[in-house]
Amino acid sequence: MQRPQFARLLLASALVAGAAVAQRTENLLLVTADGLRWQEVFRGAEDGLLADERAGMRDAAEVRARFGTGAAAERRVRLMPFLWEEVARKGALFGSRDRGSEVVMRNPHRFSYPCYAELLTGRPQQAVTSNELRPNPSPTVLEVLRRHWRLPPEKVALIGSWEVFSGIGAHEPGSVFINAGYRPLELAGASRRLLELSRMQFELLTPWRSVRHDFITFEMALEYLRTVRPKVLYVALGETDDWAHLGRYDRYLETAHYFDRCLRRLWEVLEGDRHYRGRTTMLIATDHGRGETAEDWTRHGAAIEGSQYIWLGAIGAGVSPLGEAGVGHRLTLSDVAPTMLELAGADYRELGDVEGRPIAALRARERTAQ
Repeated sequence: MQRPQFARLLLASALVAGAAVAQRTENLLLVTADGLRWQEVFRGAEDGLLADERAGMRDAAEVRARFGTGAAAERRVRLMPFLWEEVARKGALFGSRDRGSEVVMRNPHRFSYPCYAELLTGRPQQAVTSNELRPNPSPTVLEVLRRHWRLPPEKVALIGSWEVFSGIGAHEPGSVFINAGYRPLELAGASRRLLELSRMQFELLTPWRSVRHDFITFEMALEYLRTVRPKVLYVALGETDDWAHLGRYDRYLETAHYFDRCLRRLWEVLEGDRHYRGRTTMLIATDHGRGETAEDWTRHGAAIEGSQYIWLGAIGAGVSPLGEAGVGHRLTLSDVAPTMLELAGADYRELGDVEGRPIAALRARERTAQ
């Protein structure tokens, strides 16, 4: 073999090996928007609700103009451009019932704590039947990842808008770093901006005593990512659900759009940092759906048909560019935690009595590269 050709083969082999390494998940980011319906994610703003003055649209002509024109494929991009221009192109989106994909929960309750408990433990938690603030009955994927990677608590963090995440996030209090709801941030060596945001939350009050503004939560999470550099970060935003419960479709849409901007900003920080770029997987989800009609879209729960349907997204290391999934992709909320563990190279069965399974469709690209 001629030396130049041999050198080219060696270089090509090195590049392939490098690509396989770059696609291995070394960091995990989970981001959720509470109660964000699959209908808006995959279809964009809904005509009937845009025209319904009961849904807060009486004085919202600007919102109607921004999100209410064009076909569904245009509307969804206008509402959530990062999700459709980046995640759907480079990653995967599950839950479009129009295409035959479906994501459901296993728990029968269809409201927040039971759903988040399922998301973080890989199975329904029978003991969780209310939104009462108390520790998760079982160890969460955050705790398992901390043990797997042998990390100090601050390197596995949950920053959330709803105060009940102080219990949802961990079975053993203090095992991971959690700041949620109107709680001062307590972290040794915290940056000046983190402390300022912690102070601001008590001045920028919401209508809800247990939920602070997503702006505070997100800016805290972004600063935490930049300065503490966690290996695992869960950002839990909540105002989509709160505005929906108040019947404000205008604010619900605007908050969904803000959630999409948050995803973009997080991804830009990850892609701009050598520590995270090419080594990080971002998973995106919601906890529950909502009703399907103008009368019940504000609600969810066991009696509300449609609130069992949710959606999931993924982008980054180890994620196959599947795009918008169709027929044959039926997943559950219980699959999120096992997927996180498998991406991290851990045995997903470390979650006790796990019922979910790792999402096989996400692993294709890594197998091909290797």
